[in-house]
Amino acid sequence: MAGDPPYFAPGANNSGEVPLGGPVTCDDGPAGVRRERQIMNGNGKGLIEAICSSKVFLDYSRAFSNLTGLPLAFRSTASWKLPYHGRHNENAYCALMASRSSSCAACLQTQQQLSETATHEPKTVTCRSGLSETAVPVRLGEQVIGLLQTGQVFRKPPTPAHFDRVAKLATEWGLDVQSDQLRRAYMRTRVLSAKEHEAVVKMLAIFAQHLALVSNQVVVRQEHPEPAMIMRAKEYIGTHQTEDLNLSQVARAVNTSTFYFCKVFKKTTGINFTDYVSRIRIEKAKNLALNPNLRISEIAFEVGFQSLTHFNRVFKKVTGLSPTLYRAQLPSI
Repeated sequence: MAGDPPYFAPGANNSGEVPLGGPVTCDDGPAGVRRERQIMNGNGKGLIEAICSSKVFLDYSRAFSNLTGLPLAFRSTASWKLPYHGRHNENAYCALMASRSSSCAACLQTQQQLSETATHEPKTVTCRSGLSETAVPVRLGEQVIGLLQTGQVFRKPPTPAHFDRVAKLATEWGLDVQSDQLRRAYMRTRVLSAKEHEAVVKMLAIFAQHLALVSNQVVVRQEHPEPAMIMRAKEYIGTHQTEDLNLSQVARAVNTSTFYFCKVFKKTTGINFTDYVSRIRIEKAKNLALNPNLRISEIAFEVGFQSLTHFNRVFKKVTGLSPTLYRAQLPSI
């Protein structure tokens, strides 16, 4: 029908998706497999809650909403709840839709569609009312642990003809609301241009990589409650990671023998001291790689490697990619 945008077609989905990069790998080897199985076996809910209450997520969520005016949620792929209902920046029209079970069910179908399609890269789908939802997968190894999601926006300005169609849907759903109230809420829905939408998706894709690191740390803590000595050692390593660290130096810092420290450290973390320090340095290098103005060699020395060759070898061992390839698959800023 003339004037109706394509996104009103039944089953319309990711017509505006913005594919960005590949999956983020937080771990490899047997330990990584165990962590993926832990999530698949039912601990995912606790992990989602831990991430949502983390300082990095709360700070980012607040900054994202203040900057864009859009809602933001991190949810399980198995969640059957409306992610923004009752939250700050919830779309007024969507809030009305959530008040009726039949219209709410239509919204949940959109959530299910995102869960089924946003498995390897960001996806955007469109609901029957014409509003777009975008989800970015957060991955721990090969397992999607959750979706970073925003939306409740138009990507084309709505017209009176569009509202007339929505009003008919509202009647079919038995929505008990005044026509003027429904029209006002619908027509005031935020409209994102193509460039604005792409920028929002890029922001979420970058943040999803940081959340993958946070999830890895949370699972490690859940698997291995750490002795106070190991916690102090990790703090010391984090503070001095750019220096030429060795096992004896850290053992002295936590007031224990080198032999005992080595034994407890390996038992607690599952990896030896040298591998742990390398991983800490590589995680920092991955963050620095987001800055396009830093050369690979500068990143290597910044995080504590004295040899670029050694850095390249360790980076590929930990991430599965060379530093150059890893940077190439990052979303451009």
